[in-house]
Amino acid sequence: MSEPARMGLSSAEARACLKRDGPNETAADQKGGLIATISEVVREPMLLMLVSAGLLYVFIGEAIDASLLLVSVVVVISITVIQERRTHRALNALRDLASPTSVVIRDGTQVRIPSATLVQGDILLLSEGDRVPADAKLIETTNLRVDESLLTGESVPVSKFGPMPDRRDSHGGSSNADTSRLTQAPPSANPGHHVLGGTLVTSGHAVAEVTATGSRSGLGQIGVSLGAITDQLTRLRQETARIVRVLAIWGIGACVTVAVWYALTRGATLVSVRDGILAGIAMAMGILPEEFPVVLTVFLAIGAWRISRSNVLTRRMPAIEMLGAATVLCVDKTGTLTRNQMSVRILETMDYRTDLTLARGVVEPEPLHRLLEDAILASRPGSLDPMDRALELVGADLLSGTEHLHPDWTLAREYPITEQLLAVSHAWTPSTGSDRFTVVSKGAPEAIIHLCHLEEDAAAKIQRRAQELAFSGLRVLAVARTTQSRDGLTAIAHDMPFTFVGLVGFDDPLRDGVKDAVKECQSAGIRVVMITGDHPATARAIAASAGIANPDSLMTGEELARLNDTDLQLSIENVSIFARVVPAEKLRIVRALQSRDHVVAMTGDGVNDAPALRAAHIGIAMGGRGTDVAREAADLVLLDDQFTSIVAAIRLGRRIYANIRKAVVFIISVHVPIVGLSIIPVIAGDWPLLLLPLHIVFLEFVIDPSCTLVFEAERADPLGMQGPPRSPDERLFSTSTLLVAIAQGIAFLTACLVIFWTYFGKVSDATVRGLTFECLVVGILGIITINRSWSESLYKTMRTPNVAYRYVIAGTVVLLGLTTWTPFGRLMLHFDKAGMGDQLLAIAAPLTVVALTEAAKYLPGTRRVFSLN
Repeated sequence: MSEPARMGLSSAEARACLKRDGPNETAADQKGGLIATISEVVREPMLLMLVSAGLLYVFIGEAIDASLLLVSVVVVISITVIQERRTHRALNALRDLASPTSVVIRDGTQVRIPSATLVQGDILLLSEGDRVPADAKLIETTNLRVDESLLTGESVPVSKFGPMPDRRDSHGGSSNADTSRLTQAPPSANPGHHVLGGTLVTSGHAVAEVTATGSRSGLGQIGVSLGAITDQLTRLRQETARIVRVLAIWGIGACVTVAVWYALTRGATLVSVRDGILAGIAMAMGILPEEFPVVLTVFLAIGAWRISRSNVLTRRMPAIEMLGAATVLCVDKTGTLTRNQMSVRILETMDYRTDLTLARGVVEPEPLHRLLEDAILASRPGSLDPMDRALELVGADLLSGTEHLHPDWTLAREYPITEQLLAVSHAWTPSTGSDRFTVVSKGAPEAIIHLCHLEEDAAAKIQRRAQELAFSGLRVLAVARTTQSRDGLTAIAHDMPFTFVGLVGFDDPLRDGVKDAVKECQSAGIRVVMITGDHPATARAIAASAGIANPDSLMTGEELARLNDTDLQLSIENVSIFARVVPAEKLRIVRALQSRDHVVAMTGDGVNDAPALRAAHIGIAMGGRGTDVAREAADLVLLDDQFTSIVAAIRLGRRIYANIRKAVVFIISVHVPIVGLSIIPVIAGDWPLLLLPLHIVFLEFVIDPSCTLVFEAERADPLGMQGPPRSPDERLFSTSTLLVAIAQGIAFLTACLVIFWTYFGKVSDATVRGLTFECLVVGILGIITINRSWSESLYKTMRTPNVAYRYVIAGTVVLLGLTTWTPFGRLMLHFDKAGMGDQLLAIAAPLTVVALTEAAKYLPGTRRVFSLN
């Protein structure tokens, strides 16, 4: 696979991709990954404890226990590997989505293909904002400038020009034969006739032929440096790693303490030493929180995959953590809130006007024909820009067969849009070889007025009419023209004497679902801010129709430029719309919002949007119309460019974080009774051991799939988008969360102890152990159930579809029945047969706790613990 095709991936993925040269994993890659996963799993403390207990049983001659424990080791490894591979497949799917695409000419047709499939000889079409996907020689260029700082360190973009002259070397061969030497030379030695993979097109466009991909490219030669890059842990992972480290130390210490204490308090016999070691191992296994890292890995990886199904690609995992905390959503208007499917509605000159929705394909006045002609000439031929395409379509409809279409004219020069002049100009020459040039320009009305040097009265009249059109929600462009000789063509368009031609009004309706999505954001405490380069009146009309709050609180780019950073920070809380804003100002907006303690999500698609996307807490690039630069700077990429997809991602982000917290509460809760039933008998002195390593293994078979599969698959809380965002500083292991989790665990531990005290001394130790264990297992199922939702009733929760939950419940009930109701099962787990009434009591005790916990949901303040606050 070509290395530039991997530019959109994380460093870890990129390093992995450097090891192979194909678009998909080979069998050897999969085998190596499997071996690496298994070797990592067998080093886990839990597995080491299981193996130790199994070997101890072998040593003391307990063949059945030893066999079961060692078989369980294989089962645990298999389950872990399956989970790891599932996560790996999800990441692979995201990696394939993240691979950039390139526009090429194949079989005479312009197509967009994955950059990974580029081969030498492909014809590339490069445009402003593209990441060059491979080394290539230039065939044709227009104002091409390339940022090569990634390879050369040179911060200034380099001009590129035309194809390399076909000079012959001393052996009579073509100079193109020296391509291999060129790609092996230092990047800075590359001449202006070539572009290198990994560089950025900052302006202009070009046609180029691919000369080298993969390890043969300039980028591929330095790609090995990625191996030195280390991935930084996210806040969730740092917090989890700290908790795991602390509990692991406590677990090891408790293991030794329990083993020694048990042996000393029971006479230090061989049997007491053996039982003490088993009790210590069981205690350590009960404390070790090996589920926490698994939960984060599975939830974030599968969560990113779920988000991708909403047409949002996750490029950086921390963005998933921040989605639920977003307080401000800054969005572009065109293509995000609106469909970006422009249609020409109004044509207007100084003396004539027509509404094409009423004209029914007939436009009579000749000046309107000239206006449409000039607007089409000011558009790039074959452009994908929605307004250019709209002009092309209406021109084909209204001007077909007239002298106003000029397919035989030649584009001699292009004057691109700049921050100083928001207009694009094209200089055309007829095919007859005339030295006269027709120069046409289209852009913002104020820019064209400035370009035409109009008198104040005429400028005011045009401004008023443009504003009237904008108030009706139309996007308005003005058109101008001039005729010049070759000597009259100036370096910048503003120096030529243009004549105002007219106005063109474009209709771009809202996307379906935008109103509901904006309303959902506002009910979720997320402020929607629209940023656009359109006329303020157009922006205000679109914002009002979309339902954005306070559409009259608008700031123009000119007003923004006059404010210093302090004044902007003070006033930005009251601004809902930024109009006539250039992309470079987005960074100031992001910084100002962040200074007010907002968590900012920002959309963008252009090269100049990249700094704002990188600076925002959540940068969101457009996947359809966005540039490679924007996609690389962003955390998320919209595959369909729709605002509703952003809201869906926020909704899923809240769901993922809420489900992680549910899983954390569950894990802590179930470990409390396990630890309690492991250590209390040791402290009591005359109690039998209630939990042995084999019992812990049984419980892990219930706990592991529950904390990963059940809670990960739990649907979003219906109230999840009806409350304010959570604080970004909120800790996953907050005091309130820990208290509730521990309280749950203590409640179920109490139920188990009640069962133990009820039968201790009245029946055999093995019978007491079996009844207590049965109570514990049912209690774990109860903890799963009550933590699935804290905003809905238990009855409604259990009726809510969750296939994993049903499988876990059914599988646990079957296993529990086999181990408590069959002779072989009781033999394996050291239980004795208990009466049906006794077993029903053991089941009723934890169910009583479930009922009391359900009632506690409705106490004032209880639900707040599990809300997003």
